[in-house]
Amino acid sequence: MAWDRNQMAARAALELQDGTYVNLGIGIPTLVPNFIPEGVHVTLQSENGMLGMGPFPIAGTEDPDLINAGKQTITELPDTSYFDSATSFGMIRGGKIAMAILGAMEVAENGDLANWMIPGKLVKGMGGAMDLVAGVGRVVVVMDHTNKHGESKVLKYCTLPLTGTGVVNRIISNLGVLDVVEGGLKIVELADGVTDAELRAATEATIVN
Repeated sequence: MAWDRNQMAARAALELQDGTYVNLGIGIPTLVPNFIPEGVHVTLQSENGMLGMGPFPIAGTEDPDLINAGKQTITELPDTSYFDSATSFGMIRGGKIAMAILGAMEVAENGDLANWMIPGKLVKGMGGAMDLVAGVGRVVVVMDHTNKHGESKVLKYCTLPLTGTGVVNRIISNLGVLDVVEGGLKIVELADGVTDAELRAATEATIVN
């Protein structure tokens, strides 16, 4: 057994701290707002120019002009504010965003992150990930531990073009939670039904006891 996408998002939601400003990447991170713990109030920022994102809309009530950075339709809140992209990235680059929860293609044991392109495949653009990992206080990655061939995506060294070097603080995968520490990764938590041996076997990176 292992966590599914919703369970990974729910575990990532436990990382949120009351009163903080948080950016959510595309993919699994967009599910995190569905699991924000009761009593925790965070302000979600989207780099396309929105502070205070609401949940996904009910079917039939979508506003096609109201989207997040992943082009998904979202809703606004009573205190939502809008601004241009330059202001949005000024917040990110200026260290105003406490945490980013991002997806990943690969993560290395030293915290290197690759999540923006696969060589040879068409890419619409690098998006805001490079700015995010350089500007936010904490980076949490949510990802599948292995690819469709069963090969580890938690590596000694990334093989894909890097988004940032030494930027990841915590990895939440379908197999468990690992922290980037000196010398490699430390197991923090195992997913439901996953053993320590199974997580280690699926991890190419060095695991520090």
